[in-house]
Amino acid sequence: MTSTSAAAHRSTHRPTHRPGRRARAALATGAALATAGGAALLAGAPVASAAPASPAAAASASVRAASTAVFVQSDAPGGNTVVAYHRAPDGSLVQRGVYPTGGRGGVLDGSVVDHLASQGSLAYDRHDHLLYAVNAGSDTVTVFAVRGERLTQLQVIGSGGSFPVSIAVRGGLVYVANALDGGSIQGFARAGDRLVRVPSWRRGLGLDPDAAPQFTHTPGQISFTPDGSKLVVTTKAAADTIDVFPLDAFGGPSARPVVTATPGAVPFGFVFDAAGRLQVTEAGPNAVATFAVRPDGRLTPVGQAATGQAATCWIVRAGDHLYASNAGSGTLSGYRADAAGGLTALGETGTGGGTVDTAVSSDGRFLYAQTGATGSVDAFRLGEDGSLTPVGTVTVPDAVGGEGIVAG
Repeated sequence: MTSTSAAAHRSTHRPTHRPGRRARAALATGAALATAGGAALLAGAPVASAAPASPAAAASASVRAASTAVFVQSDAPGGNTVVAYHRAPDGSLVQRGVYPTGGRGGVLDGSVVDHLASQGSLAYDRHDHLLYAVNAGSDTVTVFAVRGERLTQLQVIGSGGSFPVSIAVRGGLVYVANALDGGSIQGFARAGDRLVRVPSWRRGLGLDPDAAPQFTHTPGQISFTPDGSKLVVTTKAAADTIDVFPLDAFGGPSARPVVTATPGAVPFGFVFDAAGRLQVTEAGPNAVATFAVRPDGRLTPVGQAATGQAATCWIVRAGDHLYASNAGSGTLSGYRADAAGGLTALGETGTGGGTVDTAVSSDGRFLYAQTGATGSVDAFRLGEDGSLTPVGTVTVPDAVGGEGIVAG
C-alpha cells in the first residue's frame, strides 16, 4: 500500500460444487489418513476439540433456514467468536447467537480497522453445511457444523503456520493462508466433517518476515479458481505480486507459484467474474484491476478502474456487479462488469467508518458490509441496476477491527 493510502487506512463466492476428481482424491487421502489411526497426529496438527455431530444429516428445513443466516467473525483477541444473525425478509439482521471458536483473534501491527488485513477469514461450505473460521492469535482453524442459524463446533486444528488470515474451500479441499514468518499456505483434506492436514501441501511464500508495518506486508487472500485447478494468493505490499499455484490430481500445489508482478499496486482482495476473470482490488492506486487467467497460471491484464477513494482493499461480486470496500473513505464503490471484462462505475455508497469485508446473500438480494471502526455490519438491498439501499445496521459484540463475514 502506498504511504498515502496506508495513512488513510490507519485513520479510519463463488458457486459451490460437488467434489470433482481432485476433491474426491483429496477426500480419499484424508480418509486414508484418518483410517490409519490418529489423523491429527499423522498431519502434525493436534485437534483441540471435536464433537460427533454430522452436518450432512441436517434436515431440509435447516437447509432452507441456512439461506437466511449471516455469520460474522469478531476476531476478538481475548476470545474469537462467530456471531449468528437471522436475515429478515427486508434484509435487516437479528442476532441469534454468539459461538466461541475455541481460539483467539489476532491484531497485525499497524492495523486499526482491519486487524487481519485480509479477505476471506470466514468461509462457508454451503453444500456440506460447514463453516471455517481462522483464529489468528492461536494459529488454528475452527470447523463448525451449520444447521440453520445454529453452529456446532466440530474441530479446532493447527493452521500449519503463523497467524492464519484467509481460507479457501472447494469440495474436499481446504487451504489456509498464514500471514507471519514469511507467509505460507497449508492444505487440508476433509475426511467426513474433519480436516486432516497434509504436510506435503505446505508452501512458503518467501516474504520478508521483518517487513513493517505487518498489516500492509502480509498476504491478503487465498482462493481457488472457479474450475478448481489453481490457487491464487495476493501478497499486498510484501511482494506486490499475485501468486498462482497449479494443483495436481490430488489437490497438491505446485512446488513454486506462477508469479505475476504488480509493482506498486498492492494487490489485496479478489473475486472472479462470470467469465472466470480475476477482479483484484489494488490498494496502491486505489483501483480494481481485471486479469485473464491463462491455463498455465499466467495472468494477462485486461483493464483497471480507479475508485477515487482511499484504501480500496476488499471486493465482493453480486451477479454482474462488483462492490469494492474503501476503508479509508467509509464507502463502497460499485461497478458493472461487461462480457469483455470492462468495468462501468456505478458510484459510491456511504457506510460506517472503516469499510472492510463484505458478503452477498445467496439469492443476490442483499449486501452486508463490516465496518471495522465501530465493529458493525451495514445491510443494503441490492437493486437490479446495482444500486444499494440501506436497510439497517447492527453492532457485532466485541468486533471493533474484526473481519470475516459470510451470508446464506
